Amino acid sequence: MSDPPDAYKILQVDSEADPEVIQAAYRRLAQKFHPDLAGGPDTVEGREAARRMVALNAAWEVLGDERRRAEYDHERAVAAGTTVARAVAPHAPPRAAPASSPTGGASDGSRLTFGRYTGWRLEEVLGADPGYLEWLDRTPAGRPYRAEIDILLRRIGRRARGTEGTAGLPRR
Repeated sequence: MSDPPDAYKILQVDSEADPEVIQAAYRRLAQKFHPDLAGGPDTVEGREAARRMVALNAAWEVLGDERRRAEYDHERAVAAGTTVARAVAPHAPPRAAPASSPTGGASDGSRLTFGRYTGWRLEEVLGADPGYLEWLDRTPAGRPYRAEIDILLRRIGRRARGTEGTAGLPRR
């Protein structure tokens, strides 16, 4: 009997991919293999596309839901004989914030409401992944946080004093 298909391989993503990456991969592949766009059911290409689309939809049904994905990762880890905690960790809720921070109470600093660090304060993200803050500083989603990001990046020497925004250019 053959092993069940790997949902991550079907969607052509890494098992530690962010939900946004998985969704983008699904959409890209669904567009490519949608039976209506692949020649219809009367052609070999259309039948193959329909078969692929069924697999894509099944993989998306599992990986597109956080709870189902965690269960799927747990089952994969058990089947592979690996440590379950490691396999589930990328999709677990963010760790609890410390009771207090060096700058005062736990409420100091902005908390992210999106992405891989949802629920984390910017200062916590700085400790775990300063590159993410640099990326966030360059994106439209990071605009509300830019002043705080600037201060944090200066603190660790990842931004020169006297520069504003990315590449020393004034922000819009």
